[in-house]
Amino acid sequence: MHSPDKHISPDLPPLSLAAARALHLAAQGLLQARRKKAVKADVLAAIRQMGVLQIDTIHVVARSPYLVLWSRLGDYPQPWLEQLLAEGALFEYWAHEACFVPIEDYGLYRHRMLDPAAMGWKYSVKWMAEQGDAVAAVLEHIRANGPARSADFERTDGQAGGWWSWKPEKRSLEVLFTSGVLMIAKRHHFQRYYDLAERVLPGWHDGLLLPEEQVRRHLLLASVKALGLARASWISDYFRTKQSRASLAQDLQALVDEGVLLRCAVAGWDDAVYVHAEHGEWMRAAAAGKLSPTLTTILSPFDPVVWDRRRALELFGFDYRLECYTPAEKRRHGYFTLPILRRGALVGRLDAKAHRAQGRFEIKSLALEDGVRLSARLVQDVAGAVQRLAHWHACPAIDMARAQPAAFGAQLAAALQNGSEAARRVA
Repeated sequence: MHSPDKHISPDLPPLSLAAARALHLAAQGLLQARRKKAVKADVLAAIRQMGVLQIDTIHVVARSPYLVLWSRLGDYPQPWLEQLLAEGALFEYWAHEACFVPIEDYGLYRHRMLDPAAMGWKYSVKWMAEQGDAVAAVLEHIRANGPARSADFERTDGQAGGWWSWKPEKRSLEVLFTSGVLMIAKRHHFQRYYDLAERVLPGWHDGLLLPEEQVRRHLLLASVKALGLARASWISDYFRTKQSRASLAQDLQALVDEGVLLRCAVAGWDDAVYVHAEHGEWMRAAAAGKLSPTLTTILSPFDPVVWDRRRALELFGFDYRLECYTPAEKRRHGYFTLPILRRGALVGRLDAKAHRAQGRFEIKSLALEDGVRLSARLVQDVAGAVQRLAHWHACPAIDMARAQPAAFGAQLAAALQNGSEAARRVA
């Protein structure tokens, strides 16, 4: 249990849980549907708003980074993300996990590159020590020949591929990437092209490096800003910063004293929450019930709203687990279930697969959370979100195997069928 906080600003109104959710969604760009069609600059703006865009390669529906952007932007051409990387507006590094990050934040992660041994499994001190010549050969190949993929190096150790059996050259590429010697110059068909950091980011030198205390302050403020509001226990996860509770509490107090952070309360929670001063207007609107979430959309399992499973449970009452790593017979909801966000609440989960070649979007299962009240509006909201996602994948046909509860499933099937028929008439 957290102890009650006696230093909550008395002039700030307490937030209801619904208001706290609204503030969080506003900060994440998920409060209301966009009215304008997205342009390429909106992709960069969305990543800047979140701070990072997590990378994952599973693509039964869409690879996670594309889906995270779609949830916020609606339909947009997926190549825009790779174009921004190749143009130098983004770079890749270990931020929350492997992420696309705005290039102006490179200096915030440079300290991690200079101490890669502290990065755990992401860097192998042993590999560097034992395979120094092999690592140097990979680096020299790139220096002489330009950007290279892992696939450009022929496997020579006789082993099969796989996550835990990377070929030696792939291991070398990864230690050089984690230590900042190499950067990702571009992606093609989502394959990474590694190149020398000085060629990808020629303007950088370590004389530009900020002191670690300033980096810590910047990432703390960026975490709170991206979250909209934050309990102290949520902050370190966002950018995977390492800081003791006592040190974090000291920093938070200093930032509150400085007026850069606001401290307020959420009804039913006995610890304080922190809000970035730039979100003060949103916070007051939320407290007055004037920040209304109206967006219904489908989220990636690696969306910032749900990537911290404990936070999703505390804020939304949503007990979420990604089951793709769970044996099939033990799965409750499916291989790659996607949370359904509806008007400020996480109301269900969708297990789907896009069969792009067939133009078919398969709903393997769709389950509402316990206690979600059935209504015609709920059905229309969820059906609309599913249809938009299917349309984005050029899958006009939607098949649904099962949905729970059964009454909802029947209504949803009818709404999806009506929507498909209406779309065909328009076409």
